[in-house]
Amino acid sequence: MVRMEALEEILAAYVEQQMTADAAHDRQHIERVVRTARQLAEVEGADLAVVIPAAWLHDCVTLPKNAPNRHESSQLAAAEAVRFLRSIAYPEQYLDGIAHAIAAHSFSAGIAPTTLEAKVVQDADRLDALGAIGVARCMMVGGVLERPLYHLTDPFCQTREPDDLTYTIDHFYRKLFKIGQTLHTAAARAEAQRRSAFMQAFLDQLAHEISL
Repeated sequence: MVRMEALEEILAAYVEQQMTADAAHDRQHIERVVRTARQLAEVEGADLAVVIPAAWLHDCVTLPKNAPNRHESSQLAAAEAVRFLRSIAYPEQYLDGIAHAIAAHSFSAGIAPTTLEAKVVQDADRLDALGAIGVARCMMVGGVLERPLYHLTDPFCQTREPDDLTYTIDHFYRKLFKIGQTLHTAAARAEAQRRSAFMQAFLDQLAHEISL
């Protein structure tokens, strides 16, 4: 099998070719997920021969956030990843594990990870929706979809159900603050607590500024 460093260069070049205009799923997102997945895998003892290719290729097919078939993205990415890895003669023994890790990483797919490697990749991807980078990515997506930042009379969903199809800040309450409860590894859960605290501090500051 090719050395991991050389493999990652090949994967990075392929990902660069596949990148779409989705600002929240760009090359930087991929590299952050790879870095976090590697760290989690080393702590948890997961197989890097599965985790690293899955992390690099998890978004090699990405449908728009508002696409009706958005839930199919991760399964399409899994199929494309297997096709590409076979084209570079990556060992067949790892392909099923890589495909499962990619298919299971997505919220919208609703596929439960059944291997340690899939849990690590899912945790790494979900952590990238939290903290300072999570706030930034949420704002980027809200801007692309032309959604207002917050509801004028109840910006923090105190008396209404969160509606993140309409308001950007509602996504914090609809999804982001719940991510920590879905993580599998102890290291990811600890990091999620730190990042969620930052996000709450951001909302507290926003509440102060819009009430002046």
